Amino acid sequence: MNSKFKKTLFTIIPISIGIGLIWNLLSRLSPEDKTAIIGSFKSANYWWVGLSLIIGVLSHLSRAYRWQFLLEPLGFKPKFANSTMTVLIAYIVNLAVPRAGEIARASAISKYEDIPLEKAFGTIVAERIADVIMLFLIISLAFIMQADLIEGYLFKEGSSNKLWTILIMAVLGIIGLIMIKLIQRAKKGFFLKVKVFINGLIEGAISIFKMKKKWPFIFHTLFIWVMYVLMFYVTTFAIPETTHLPFEAIIVGFVAGALSMALTNGGLGVYPVFVASALILYNIDDNPSRAFGWIMWTAQTIMIIVFGGLSFLFLPIYNRRKS
Repeated sequence: MNSKFKKTLFTIIPISIGIGLIWNLLSRLSPEDKTAIIGSFKSANYWWVGLSLIIGVLSHLSRAYRWQFLLEPLGFKPKFANSTMTVLIAYIVNLAVPRAGEIARASAISKYEDIPLEKAFGTIVAERIADVIMLFLIISLAFIMQADLIEGYLFKEGSSNKLWTILIMAVLGIIGLIMIKLIQRAKKGFFLKVKVFINGLIEGAISIFKMKKKWPFIFHTLFIWVMYVLMFYVTTFAIPETTHLPFEAIIVGFVAGALSMALTNGGLGVYPVFVASALILYNIDDNPSRAFGWIMWTAQTIMIIVFGGLSFLFLPIYNRRKS
């Protein structure tokens, strides 16, 4: 299988999955469901959606500014406008081709700021390590906050159910210990890749604390992810049924949406389903939950398309003198 065919395949498959999921969801909706969802869209308070987009823009600006802290020790100080536009270009490219945005971002900053491609890409990888650590922390927070909910599902009434649950958890614990041992001793194959990934996360986390401007970097990392969660939270006020969601529901819904982004391009077809599934756990009706997921995903995607498209257009214009 040649590399060009593989790239095409990895581009088409996620989009096809997303379109297939959208078709499957729409085909299972009754006319009443469709009417209810459309009604939620029409009655939504888009002032809150607009506010969430402003918050989203702040997170993107913070990401562009945070990048400076990784580039400066290498001897580069790109213009903030160039950093911002290349970050936005990365987002829109990722909508079309998964994980290609990082390469596009490194290539663009390399072209307009004379930063070697490999060094620019290395700083982006370091950023991603910080972001993965933050996502893991938020996922852990979701599990801690929802311990009672998880316990309620695992330990239902009846001694036989409890015994089966304890047995399953014991088996999973043993499997987990075996996996840890295999990863620690891995010399090749899949487990070695996992080992390298985990070691990379640890080294990346340690390197952050060795940075010259570590505290500004950590501040912006926290700020970016607080803005992400705040985007989600603010949008809940757009629909009456989701206005009074508890904080733990916000975190669980956010995590569900964040994880869906890895399955298809920008969460196409998956994001609304995952988010709706999370909100339904908190006694929100199916249709408002679906409507919220679609409003959230549509707003984010339109923002990326608009600002990413404008960045594609204005980046060469802004740098025309240099060109």
